Amino acid sequence: MKNLLVLSCLVPVLVLAACQDKKQRRVVLYYSADVQVADPILDEFEKQTGIRVDRVCDSEAAKTVGLFNRLLAEKAKPACDVFWSNEVVYMIQLQRQGLLAPLESPVVANWPEQFRGPEGQWHGFALRQRVIAWSTDRVPDDHAPRSLEDLLAVVDGRHPYRLVMANPQFGTTGGDVASWFAHYGDERTRAILAQLAVRARLVDGNSKAVLEVALNRADIGLTDSDDVFEAREKGWRIGMAPLDQNGRGAMTFPNTVALIRGGPNTEEARLLAEFLLQHAEKRLAESEARNQPIHTIMPDAWHASYGLGKPLDVPYETIVDNLDKARAEAKAVFGR
Repeated sequence: MKNLLVLSCLVPVLVLAACQDKKQRRVVLYYSADVQVADPILDEFEKQTGIRVDRVCDSEAAKTVGLFNRLLAEKAKPACDVFWSNEVVYMIQLQRQGLLAPLESPVVANWPEQFRGPEGQWHGFALRQRVIAWSTDRVPDDHAPRSLEDLLAVVDGRHPYRLVMANPQFGTTGGDVASWFAHYGDERTRAILAQLAVRARLVDGNSKAVLEVALNRADIGLTDSDDVFEAREKGWRIGMAPLDQNGRGAMTFPNTVALIRGGPNTEEARLLAEFLLQHAEKRLAESEARNQPIHTIMPDAWHASYGLGKPLDVPYETIVDNLDKARAEAKAVFGR
């Protein structure tokens, strides 16, 4: 699903602009949310406002990284108005580079502090969590690891299971490894990486990790909760538990939305950001991804079926502080 390329994502912004009615209001959105979920939301915004959304996305394995680098390259003359990321780590890096503008709106007046930038430069919503996924056909329930510590026991050889994970140089896996440095410290995390490197095989993206388990090319994978929920919708027999860090919780990532400083369509950008923050969370909760809302908008039955585990109590800013070290150490251990 995530590996399918959608043509609309690949059309350059300038071509889109040249083809549209010059009098039509427009806004340029870069996004790394899944297109099959995001596009209906954006279509509804266009219908309600008459504002055209020129959309730019990327492929799954490195999509947030690719858009991040594109935004950095365009810093002197931004082409983008709004960035909708499916995670928070790269958004904070853009904040630190001065690329984001505060959103001043009553919509975010009471936004939870842990899900907003220090000056309102970004706002988070619709959570997914780092999880352990396993084949329920090949891994008995009493063998299934329920924490990072359990997983390391499997890696140490107690059970001969094949392990797969996405490359830590990209996406939420890199942020998760950074959280290990923040939580366990440098020495312990280096030992964890060394243990994983003995057994784990790296793949391009979290959805690929789940697919490898489903296709019997791996027994256990590290991935995100949305990938497992989507796999179950396909009928794949996949178990799941939070990638808990010694009882302190599992790394949890919000979607994030931000205005790009100096973007060409300021008023339209504000309207789109407000719309996403008001409407996207419920759509994401109802989608196959089952992102958990930060607001009370879903019934108790939904939470009973799709609620996530305890979130790791480490600030996102601290995760970002450890990201470069996490990537470097992971590359040294895994060789890529």
